[in-house]
Amino acid sequence: MNQFLAREKMSKREKRALDANKRTIWDGINPITRKTENKKAYSRKKSPRWYKDDSTGIFVCITAS
Repeated sequence: MNQFLAREKMSKREKRALDANKRTIWDGINPITRKTENKKAYSRKKSPRWYKDDSTGIFVCITAS
């Protein structure tokens, strides 16, 4: 039968084992807090539309022989 033992009275090894056991409880869930970006705010990180456009459609030249 396991008796309750206060954390202050545990040995350093037992505390480490207890902490390691508590850390594995997340089971695939990342505990980092995240927030969604504001869709209305301007973002410098987004590339502008003209940067993605290669503009080849404008300079199409058809030659007739």
